Amino acid sequence: MSHPAPAPAAVAPRGIVTRLLDGVERLGNRLPDPALLFLMLMLAVWVVSALLANVAFAEIDPRSGEAIRINSLLAGTSITAFMATMVQTFVTFAPLGVVLVAMLGLGVAEHTGFINAALRAVLSFTPKMLLTPVLVAVGILSHVAVDAGYVLVIPLGAVIFYAAGRHPLAGIAAAFAGVSGGFSATFFVPSSLDPLLAGITQEAARILDPAIAINPLNNYFFTTASTVLVVAVGWFLTDRVIEPRLRATPVDGDMADMPTMDALGARERRGLLLALAAMLLGVLTLVLSALPTGSPWRAPAELAPGIAGELLVSQAPLMQSIVALIFVFFLVPGVVYGYVAGTVRNHRDIITGMSRAMSGMGYYIVMAFFAAQFIYAFAQSNLGALLAIKGANGLQALGLPMGVTLVGIVLLSGAVNLLVGSASAKWALIGAIMVPMLMQLGVSPDLTQAAYRVGDSSTNIVTPLLPYFPLIVVFCQRYVKSAGIGTLLALMLPFSVTLLVTWTAFLLGFWALDLPLGLGASLTYPVTP
Repeated sequence: MSHPAPAPAAVAPRGIVTRLLDGVERLGNRLPDPALLFLMLMLAVWVVSALLANVAFAEIDPRSGEAIRINSLLAGTSITAFMATMVQTFVTFAPLGVVLVAMLGLGVAEHTGFINAALRAVLSFTPKMLLTPVLVAVGILSHVAVDAGYVLVIPLGAVIFYAAGRHPLAGIAAAFAGVSGGFSATFFVPSSLDPLLAGITQEAARILDPAIAINPLNNYFFTTASTVLVVAVGWFLTDRVIEPRLRATPVDGDMADMPTMDALGARERRGLLLALAAMLLGVLTLVLSALPTGSPWRAPAELAPGIAGELLVSQAPLMQSIVALIFVFFLVPGVVYGYVAGTVRNHRDIITGMSRAMSGMGYYIVMAFFAAQFIYAFAQSNLGALLAIKGANGLQALGLPMGVTLVGIVLLSGAVNLLVGSASAKWALIGAIMVPMLMQLGVSPDLTQAAYRVGDSSTNIVTPLLPYFPLIVVFCQRYVKSAGIGTLLALMLPFSVTLLVTWTAFLLGFWALDLPLGLGASLTYPVTP
């Protein structure tokens, strides 16, 4: 027995914002199937790259130090290279392995009823009104585990909302806002993005000042304080804008396995207790094995000194094992719960759970294939790099006041985010121009980096170039069969616009009040007369 779907009966009059979002959804859902859309975009990139291949551009590519050029994807060597690497491009598409491996463990935990029981236990004492802020906050906290939030927090957000009698798409929206919209917010614990961006910022700053050193936590105070803003925005928009609009959207997916609010039985409680004990034992073992100096979970000290740096830097074996750890930490408790609660009888039931999880990923795998080929083609063409560099140079040429320039960096970063998926790749392109340019205007590299992070994070949730975007569409279709790209864009557009405006104002407040951005950071850079 599943929880009754939210009824679309009493629908309030549709306001102008709701009608605008309805229009975005209708227009977006009239687009071709996402798989075909990625194919069409790839073919368009091929044609545009061929048309611009012989055009001489004056912009300098900071990665090579030479004038940027567009590579024709219709040239013979490009076509043969595309064909030769097609399989490799697909199997190395970063989200593919992350999603499939994590879903194997989650599939067992769901099949045995462990997740169902855990959510029922949580919902039994969590006030309904606090579900939204807690979900957004958990999404922000998931950044510590790199991309784990996309495959863990977002689908669970839908399940939690549905079990509480709320619309599951609102749960997806709230979780997505925390995981991706709040990507540059840090819930007290630094993420692997901090040292990655700081390293690029330092290299860019050394173009002008070879002796400058950038602290990896140079934005830590700002990103931690930003958590409050992101949670507040996510809470307000989910409860006051997104969920009321979704009252007219019926839940028509397969709800057979959704949790109910029924009280746990004796065997379920015993199974849940032992399963959580098994998970806690695994976490404790991991912590104790990672703490000693020289632990194999750590990266070399020269990469990032200190225990936090050695464990959280992207090269650390711990960070590279996050997906495998998710697999284990849900597989083991799922198996324990299944045997104790009596929901599985033998190992064949466990394999059935994995098989069911994989069968539900069929459509995502198809979309991932075409998305991977498009992203590969776009990167090879250099079109995204050209647009990013032209935008940075144009902003430099305007010579605007400092506050307006910071807003310009935020908007430029957001615009580039729609064209280039990787956060580090975007910053490597525009940071090499913007950081030294603003240093000459008295703006510190720390402040420039913070402005970039605001623009990048705010628009993550509305760019189809986000590698996990197709996966979120699949999550939506589990509950609303007609959901498509337009549905997800309409859900997330209010979050993106609101975060862009309020987060930019928040950054300007830090600048105007001369508040510290992070450790060893400054807001200004001394300009030599």
